[in-house]
Amino acid sequence: MKLNLLVLMLLGISCTTKKEVMQNDSIKLFEQILVLQPPVLIYKTKKNYNDLVPVLLSDDGKTIISYPHPKDLIVGNSYPLPTILHGGYLIDNRGIGKNVAFLNITYEEYTKLKSAPSAAEIYNLIIDKEPLMELYDCGTRAKFNNIEKELNSLIDNNKLVTDCKLIKKTAYNSGFKKWR
Repeated sequence: MKLNLLVLMLLGISCTTKKEVMQNDSIKLFEQILVLQPPVLIYKTKKNYNDLVPVLLSDDGKTIISYPHPKDLIVGNSYPLPTILHGGYLIDNRGIGKNVAFLNITYEEYTKLKSAPSAAEIYNLIIDKEPLMELYDCGTRAKFNNIEKELNSLIDNNKLVTDCKLIKKTAYNSGFKKWR
């Protein structure tokens, strides 16, 4: 009888330990998935570039480090245009960064190209190498229930600086007009 009780206790301990290990593994996996998700980037530009193709430049602005293939800019039946928020802010839906530049070609025009242009050809299409006024990292999409509503609330309550990480801010003010 004592042996049966001892076996049951050991089984209970091993099950509990295995369950805890599985829970810890699940938490680690969830954390890894969150890390792999691209950040929610909120930004404001000097001019309206909403429909223009973004590319990423090197830190010195002299080299293209990333640009899309024309087929990459079609998502379902539409384009990954930025989501318009309050105050002239936008949610990035394409994959911009602090060294973004915009081309003088729209998503629609770019997707009609037969093949991707060379990096040199892309570089010659740049119309603005410093388009950003502000850029914030607001975490992952998983942290939001209603991303547009919640980000608009942050903007309306001047909480972008406290609730999101400032990545870039420029002193550009001249000529900016509210265009959205």
